[in-house]
Amino acid sequence: MNKPPLKRLVVQSLVDRLGVMPAVVVTGARQTGKSTLVQELGPAGRKYFSLDDLDVIDMARRDPAALLGGSGPVTLDEVQREPNLLLAVKHAIDEDRRPGRFLLTGSANLLLMRKVSESLAGRASYLTLWPMTRREQRGMGRCGIWDELLATPDEEWLDLFAAQPDEPEDWRALALRGGFPTPAVHLSTADERTIWFDGYVRTYLERDLQELSAVSALPDFRRVMRAACFRLGQLVNQTELGRDVGLPQPTVHRYLNLLETSHLLVRLPAFAVNRTKRLIKSPKLFWGDTGVALHLAEGIEPGGAHFENLVLNDLLAWRDARIQRAELFYWRTAIGEEVDIVIEAGGGLIPIEVKASGHPRLGDAKHLRTFRAEYGDQARAGIVLHTGNTLEWLAPDILAVPWWRMI
Repeated sequence: MNKPPLKRLVVQSLVDRLGVMPAVVVTGARQTGKSTLVQELGPAGRKYFSLDDLDVIDMARRDPAALLGGSGPVTLDEVQREPNLLLAVKHAIDEDRRPGRFLLTGSANLLLMRKVSESLAGRASYLTLWPMTRREQRGMGRCGIWDELLATPDEEWLDLFAAQPDEPEDWRALALRGGFPTPAVHLSTADERTIWFDGYVRTYLERDLQELSAVSALPDFRRVMRAACFRLGQLVNQTELGRDVGLPQPTVHRYLNLLETSHLLVRLPAFAVNRTKRLIKSPKLFWGDTGVALHLAEGIEPGGAHFENLVLNDLLAWRDARIQRAELFYWRTAIGEEVDIVIEAGGGLIPIEVKASGHPRLGDAKHLRTFRAEYGDQARAGIVLHTGNTLEWLAPDILAVPWWRMI
């Protein structure tokens, strides 16, 4: 008997958006669970049509109005396969703007279609489904305790983390399996996951990428993907990356943009509010899933950059499920002072240092304290996320937290 699907973090956000807008569009990388979300986890009582079904595509082309007919809500899965259907959705919404009429899913290609921006402007809310967080994989249906962190006074943070489940885990195992539902939850061995990741990358290169943009030299594109995996956590330098793979900078720029549009690549922007220090402006490069990144890198062991990537992945899922605005950055000065992640939300800044070490020390907090001094009352207490068990104040304004108590 198949197990019921695990609850996803975005379910409540999806319901909230359907309660306001006539259409909600769920996007994300392939195999993140979009179809399961809208069919099995989303609101009940909706007609469901998948455009992976040839009969449905035929109906969408011949008589789209009939496909959308009736007064009840409709879910259209993989709607990018018949973009003309969006015009019918637009007309249906213009005749009846009741909230929640249409729930659409689509690949990255959907967001590049001019018909989408023209047809759904002012009519749709967009929601990104990222790979599963650690707590989603554990059946908790949520991400880390970022909302609780924002809502709790700094001096009470230690009690907040102490109240979290005492569930240590090897972060390297989490990095290797990633967050795509099949390898993360349903496959149990490294060999099984290798087979799945290989099929995933091949499908992306041979089908999804060709739908997204004509790329004639797939071996060149794969080399860029692999080179980007080796530069995980580093500043994006397209000229150097192009030199590594023997491609011109404009080609590398285009390929990186395609990877980012596909939700496979993530560029973390620099925090740009300058006070007295000269700041680095280039983004840092990460991946939407550490399992894919480690597979493409072919045999390297998870390192500190992958640990940082895991924390960022959890934060991305949190940020994009929220209704209230939140932003994520890193901070680095020209003289090398750096904070791995800065959360801007609720009118404040939370600086976070991510250390793949089990023994946090006050020296690990040096740049957190510099950041706090630079931004004054805007900056809340700093956090050192580490791989050990220590939960304590390293200084009056710096808290060391085991990573598994956060995410």
